[in-house]
Amino acid sequence: MSTQKRRPTGVQAHSRREFLAQSGMLAAASTAALSGMVRAHVAEDPTIRLALIGCGGRGTGAVGDAFSVPGAPVRLHVMADLFQDRLDGSLNALRTNFADRMDVTPERCFTGFDAYRKALDELRPGDIAILATHSVFRPMHFEYAVQKGVNVFMEKSFAVDAPANRRLLRAAEESEKKNLKVGCGFMWRHSKARQALVDRIRDGAIGDVHTLRIYRVHGPVYVPMRAPNRNPIEFQIRAATCFNWVSGGFFIDWHCHNVDQACWVKDAWPVEAQAMGGRCFAEAGNNFDHYCIEYTFADGAKLFAFSRHMNHCWETYSDYVHGAKGSAVLMESLAQPNPRIYKSQRMDKSEIVWQYPEPDVNPYHAEWAVLLDAVMNDKPHNEARRAGLANLAALMGRMAAHTGQRVTWEEAMNSEFQYVDDIDHLSFESTPPIQEGPDGLFPCAIPGVTNEI
Repeated sequence: MSTQKRRPTGVQAHSRREFLAQSGMLAAASTAALSGMVRAHVAEDPTIRLALIGCGGRGTGAVGDAFSVPGAPVRLHVMADLFQDRLDGSLNALRTNFADRMDVTPERCFTGFDAYRKALDELRPGDIAILATHSVFRPMHFEYAVQKGVNVFMEKSFAVDAPANRRLLRAAEESEKKNLKVGCGFMWRHSKARQALVDRIRDGAIGDVHTLRIYRVHGPVYVPMRAPNRNPIEFQIRAATCFNWVSGGFFIDWHCHNVDQACWVKDAWPVEAQAMGGRCFAEAGNNFDHYCIEYTFADGAKLFAFSRHMNHCWETYSDYVHGAKGSAVLMESLAQPNPRIYKSQRMDKSEIVWQYPEPDVNPYHAEWAVLLDAVMNDKPHNEARRAGLANLAALMGRMAAHTGQRVTWEEAMNSEFQYVDDIDHLSFESTPPIQEGPDGLFPCAIPGVTNEI
């Protein structure tokens, strides 16, 4: 259940694998956190079995991240994906790089829409399910994992519309009641560099925060014309980022990281949003190719989110914070955040008063160190509720852009707009929630006409 897309262009367009190759580091703190682990997982068998559900780049990368944690007895036990070729590609890559950590047999490789159930049925309480399909399936898969009583690592994004988001939040509440350990793919919260900056901002280093700016602007996402004999459900799932019903669209699927990070700094969720956006080029599927969203917090502070995916335009992937007494760089680039604080609003080298003194840890590894420590030592750790609320904040921004309306948090939370009425019974024979026109192009939202509230 992964996407086929043209790589974004430009210097800022780093893939997950590129980031891991560039950073090449495991958090020293991760090693320390695990050095005293008590292997009390299962007395007769300390092995933590992993189920990989969704065998694209994110899921395959997450398995490697789990294997990176020293002292953790983790083995990949079962795999599932909608498509056989995706499962085979992931399995071959993991066997090449982690042969000694693989315990996957042909009998524990499942494909199809019900593959997730078969995979989860192979786990024991205390094992971990990696949920890395596209987010249209995430609430359903998470719900079943919680029913089975297994721990979860789930990749972002988490839901494509408000009803699905509420389903995820209900499952999150149930996971808390069961004391399950749940890690979510907002790895930046496990970045030591970002944590150090947030601590200083919380301590008043730049005064009261009044403005945040977050940017992800780089080359386009591309979807080709569908061949007449190509199944439309398969076609759209394989080009997931270009279709709102599959991934939430690229603002949700990609920019939810930055939205979550900004709300972490602010220590609050926005109460309303208004936005503008549109589509200049039809290659973006049914997405807009640019979004500009103004979020407002309860104290009047603003968060501005800029998302643009076009060729030959200025590019950056960065986040900034402004306060009454100064300003800060929260993230300079994906490869290294390089956070720093300025004594004024002028972000000039001469104005720097604090800068993180060393390269950051690898947050992809650090988030797994925390999760595995919690599983092995029965420590509280559950990020599901926060992930669902961050996803809702991103959805609220998309709703505002697509409808052209001011959208409140309550309206976003309670929206009945739904892309897929019965995701539990989706099949290749289902009618696509979004269908191309006679010209082969997919219609996008029309502000002032479209309703997502």
